[in-house]
Amino acid sequence: MCGIVGYIGKREAYPILIKGLQRLEYRGYDSAGVALIDKKNSNINSYKIAGKVNDLSEFLLDKNTGGHIGMGHTRWATHGEPNNRNAHPHLSEHGDLAIIHNGIIENHYVLRQELIKRGYHFNSDTDTEVLVHLIDDIQNKLEISLEEAVRLALHEVIGAYAIVILSKKEPNVIIAARKGSPLVIGLGEDEYFLASDATPIVEYTRNVVYLRDNELAVVKQNSLVLKTIENEIQVPYIQELEFNLEALEKGGYEHFMLKEIFEQPDSINDCLRGRIRVMEGEVQLGGLTRFEGQFDAMKRIIIVACGTSWHAGLVAEYIIEDLARIPVEVEYASEFRYRNPVIFPDDLVIAISQSGETADTLAALTLAKEKGATIFGVCNVVGASIPRMTDGGIYTHAGPEIGVASTKAFTAQVTALVMMALKIASKKGTLPEYRVREILDELVNIPDKIKKVLEKNEAIKHIAEIYKDATNCLYLGRGVQFPVALEGALKLKEISYIHAEGYPAAEMKHGPIALIDEFMPVFVIATNKSNYEKVVSNIQEVKARKGKIIAIVTEGDTAILHLADHIIEIPETEEVLAPLLSVIPLQLLAYHIAVMRGCNVDQPRNLAKSVTVE
Repeated sequence: MCGIVGYIGKREAYPILIKGLQRLEYRGYDSAGVALIDKKNSNINSYKIAGKVNDLSEFLLDKNTGGHIGMGHTRWATHGEPNNRNAHPHLSEHGDLAIIHNGIIENHYVLRQELIKRGYHFNSDTDTEVLVHLIDDIQNKLEISLEEAVRLALHEVIGAYAIVILSKKEPNVIIAARKGSPLVIGLGEDEYFLASDATPIVEYTRNVVYLRDNELAVVKQNSLVLKTIENEIQVPYIQELEFNLEALEKGGYEHFMLKEIFEQPDSINDCLRGRIRVMEGEVQLGGLTRFEGQFDAMKRIIIVACGTSWHAGLVAEYIIEDLARIPVEVEYASEFRYRNPVIFPDDLVIAISQSGETADTLAALTLAKEKGATIFGVCNVVGASIPRMTDGGIYTHAGPEIGVASTKAFTAQVTALVMMALKIASKKGTLPEYRVREILDELVNIPDKIKKVLEKNEAIKHIAEIYKDATNCLYLGRGVQFPVALEGALKLKEISYIHAEGYPAAEMKHGPIALIDEFMPVFVIATNKSNYEKVVSNIQEVKARKGKIIAIVTEGDTAILHLADHIIEIPETEEVLAPLLSVIPLQLLAYHIAVMRGCNVDQPRNLAKSVTVE
């Protein structure tokens, strides 16, 4: 949520900043701005505007954007509405300092009142402006360096932040710091790049340092110094980025979302690569190896996640309980820490997050860790906060996901969790070896079966054309397909702004059936072998009330063919793997409906890709 990019070095900063902000547009934002140190007089030239990065770029056509040091920001509004004065950067009282900030300063009101008493004036409604005035006040009062003033100021703030600061008085340095909001520094030759994630950096360098909580960076053209806000020098841990620049381009697709839907055969293959040996019936997960001895004693698994990752966790609940016979609870991370949950030392807590920076999920993990539980992560971004915090886990290796509405991340998460379930089941002996081999053999075939579903794109587009003007939709599934119904409804809501709800099919009679009439599209996932007859009965109940049925069925199905208004066939597979196939048509339906409604598919309104504030 929000985007940061910064540069210090020998190149002109502005082109790097504006391109970096364009790379970060997927995160969701409502305004944008840049600040640059003028190389002639060391003044700070700051420009900002409500709207898109392209609006900012046009606004700056006749402005002074020269300089080798600068920073840029895309803002997702929290404190104060989206407008020019609330956009970042924010300046100190006399324009000596400029700051950009991701996160929330929770005690901003108290600090604001104190600063007003000291004579400071505020030009925005933001919590961020409080921080730049606080740093300015400390620096002027104590007559200390910018680095020291930032360090002392951060002791007085409560909340989350990733900040980058420029100073007119110290024009050859960038100060950056983080707590609870991601910040990465790219290492070049006599130059450094800063960003809220690696997408703006990969074009220039593969070597990066991820700041840890309570770390502060002093960045000059030819040096990088890391220290804690307690003033303890830290040794930078340099990592190599795994993805290429091509992964950040649309590759001929109209939208990133469509590209990422069609990338799922490859992303699942990448998740599986090197981890399964079908003939031996083995799953090799390096992030779990040292914990295998604990599987027998494990009494409960708690999964914490948000949004689409929560739906992946629900799928995992069915699969883990079925295969490994361990009770699983799936919790909204945003509620978990606030309800005084019961956590035992022999619990395994699994956090699922595409970005690895989801604030609510990190907070839930912190609580679980304090209670002594073993904590695992399922994450896509190498080096993110959740992988660094957890005891073990799995990277999904799905590659960068730019579309705000998650698609390939969901199927990669489910794939990773299937492998985890099989690993635990194998170690506990709850699944015969031949069944492990059968499921692994089918898992290897899933990417090719997804390709077959993707071949139905045009037929799915035709169905989307029929229902693009619907105002409400219902999604039904049973068993392991119920979470897929939730995910299908979420996708439609997120990008087309049509109200949609997912329900267990049997629960339809307990309320939602009142909504069904001849104008209500009902999407039914009817592939479950164990619940098939029950789902057919639910379809008949909808038809009796003139609802429109769009059914996802297994190839060769004949019973539903005569009941549904439209059917979408998917290949037959193991029931525990069926969500990996059934979700694909729902993703495509949501995508095409959104496009036909003229919606911004990759950047839906009010949403952000990485939610780094609570």
